[in-house]
Amino acid sequence: MPNDAVVTYEQVDADGLVVAVLSGEMDLDRADAVRDSLAAAAAAGECRYLNVDVSDVTFIDSYALGALVSARNTAASNGVSLTLTNPSQPVRKAIQVTGLNHVFGLPATS
Repeated sequence: MPNDAVVTYEQVDADGLVVAVLSGEMDLDRADAVRDSLAAAAAAGECRYLNVDVSDVTFIDSYALGALVSARNTAASNGVSLTLTNPSQPVRKAIQVTGLNHVFGLPATS
């Protein structure tokens, strides 16, 4: 997976796992680029599982959260399981408030 300005990718393993790392503020300015990058990673033939590490995300707005949902839906349409891992406090709060825990593979009370 090629790295880009908004997402860093770790090597694909033999089982098709790709780890994408997001950091900084996730807002209107970055959301579309992140969505498109994650969707492209999910469309890559070698990707079966896309884990998105959001431990270093310091802020997330509703538009960016919607972009992650869109990326998850695109991944699912390609047969790829997209989950969020290591949610930072801002991400955890946004996901709990919106009730999207199950969408991203997170426990209801994390």
